[in-house]
Amino acid sequence: MAMTITEKILAAHSGHDEVHPGQFVMARLDLMLGNDITAPIAIDEFRKIGAAKVIDSARIVLVADHSTPNKDIKSAEQCRLMREFSLEQGVEHFFDVGRGGVEHALLPEEGLVAPGECIVGADSHTCTYGALGAFATGVGSTDLAVAMATGECWMRVPESIKVVYRGKLKPWVGGKDLILYTIGQTGVAGATYQSLEFCGDTIESLPMSDRLTMCNMAIEAGGKNGIIAPDAITDSYMKSVTKRPYRMLASDPGAVYVRTMEIDASKIELQVSTPHLPENAKPVSAVRDVVIDQSVIGSCTNGRIEDLRMAAKILKGRQAHPRVRLIVIPATQRVHLQAIREGLGEIFIEAGGAFSTPTCGPCLGGHMGVLAKGERAVATTNRNFVGRMGHPGSEVYLAGPAVAAASAVLGRIAGPEEL
Repeated sequence: MAMTITEKILAAHSGHDEVHPGQFVMARLDLMLGNDITAPIAIDEFRKIGAAKVIDSARIVLVADHSTPNKDIKSAEQCRLMREFSLEQGVEHFFDVGRGGVEHALLPEEGLVAPGECIVGADSHTCTYGALGAFATGVGSTDLAVAMATGECWMRVPESIKVVYRGKLKPWVGGKDLILYTIGQTGVAGATYQSLEFCGDTIESLPMSDRLTMCNMAIEAGGKNGIIAPDAITDSYMKSVTKRPYRMLASDPGAVYVRTMEIDASKIELQVSTPHLPENAKPVSAVRDVVIDQSVIGSCTNGRIEDLRMAAKILKGRQAHPRVRLIVIPATQRVHLQAIREGLGEIFIEAGGAFSTPTCGPCLGGHMGVLAKGERAVATTNRNFVGRMGHPGSEVYLAGPAVAAASAVLGRIAGPEEL
């Protein structure tokens, strides 16, 4: 039986020669992830089921990133609980403030996720790791608790949608624009519990940073996971972050897909998703009159060094509009340090921006950029639901770093060509 890459990974991790969509399997997990919002709940459930010891301390990753540096007493208590559990259980991969960063940028950077692996995380954007050719999906905290105790998680094998991108990208257009455009085509529920498999000559030439951005937002189309078959770009990236072995798989010819989408990527312009759904994707030219109060560049979606370089290229020698609060947040400590070494931090600060330590902060309306009633932000984050970044009466416009930077300068949504 011909199988997709997702089906192959789930078959290999559940002891089957083959699996088919709709089948329920118990999959052995290579990695289990929690953060300072979800891990404390999982730890509580772990205790309730009577578990005394995690199945494998080397296969668990706990990251303090959502409300860190701690914004209040409650967030401090959450992190303390996670910190104490890590010490008690001997968790090898606990990343505290100042030693890690935003989880979904951090794990690939640390070489903790690899092609052919099966990964769950108590965070919906765990699907990011599909960019490396892994099956990665978000689960609830209760599922994480059971996974930490048993090393397994039940799965329903998802149907797959093949999304084929062809053509050379326009200047400044990247992975964020491709995925926003795609979500605009599918809608936020168009791929519910399905695997989004991204392929085509556009993807084959796409840098890893853009691939990670695309798979990060598969969940915004409702996807169970996003995935890209590993290739030479994947192999080169993996060799730069780890020496451990990994398995590069690909979908079989004749594998069954419930749907195939053909997208001419050469025609895609810089995209902006207007409030209050990621599916509201439009060319930047269609929304360039929207006045903004804040521009956020960062998050697990677009906080990598490549994103910061793009923003700095636009902001160099320019000033953020007097009305705009420019906030730039590197996704990890390593990215932060690299940005300082390259002089990017100086560019952001001289442009009138705040250059922050790594945190999820503003993405979830937690801290470091919460919006007041009536305010608008353009952000390189992944969600723009009602109240996502603050007051329910505020608005978030999703875009890539080029649009976020240009908009900060002009005080309204704009593309870099206007500068």
